[in-house]
Amino acid sequence: MFSSVLDRPTLILNRSWQAVAVSTAARSLVKVYRGAAHVVDPNDYQLYDWNDWAALPAAAEEVMITTPYFQLRAPEVVVLSHYDCAPDATVSFSRRNLFRRDQFTCQYCGKRPGSDDLTVDHVVPRSRGGASCWENCVLACVKCNRRKADKSPAQARMPLLRQPKKPRWKPIYAAHGVRLGSWAKFVSDVYWNIELES
Repeated sequence: MFSSVLDRPTLILNRSWQAVAVSTAARSLVKVYRGAAHVVDPNDYQLYDWNDWAALPAAAEEVMITTPYFQLRAPEVVVLSHYDCAPDATVSFSRRNLFRRDQFTCQYCGKRPGSDDLTVDHVVPRSRGGASCWENCVLACVKCNRRKADKSPAQARMPLLRQPKKPRWKPIYAAHGVRLGSWAKFVSDVYWNIELES
């Protein structure tokens, strides 16, 4: 699933313990090493700085980062030391977010052909004044998009599986829907789509 242990996702909490992002284990460990964050043990909420975390022995089932000199447990949750902002509550309209809202599924036939074979379709075509917005755009497979062409769904006799609307979840999306079980203690279901920190 991940190219390396260093690419595993780590949930980032702000100082108020609100989920604000997801980063890779590598980036999270850099934050911990610099003192900008602490690793959170999801079982007992204990905080660890770099030295304490590096000294912890690992259980056999834990994911480890292995170097020639030592082994280090891959963190699943870290809390920032100096960040109090809450995440923005609006979801920006973008191609990437549209793919996430529609779950990589054609909204006409229900197939999931893969992102290369999906297009953004304007329910009311642009040639007829349709806007590029949450309420007028859906994912469509190439075959359905060609069939619908420059018609409304009713004219093309292609009903939508569900009406498009602005998503209600927070704009902290998870790359490819990846989440770790330990995150459930810190994140409610509306946050489960968390964007990988750049």
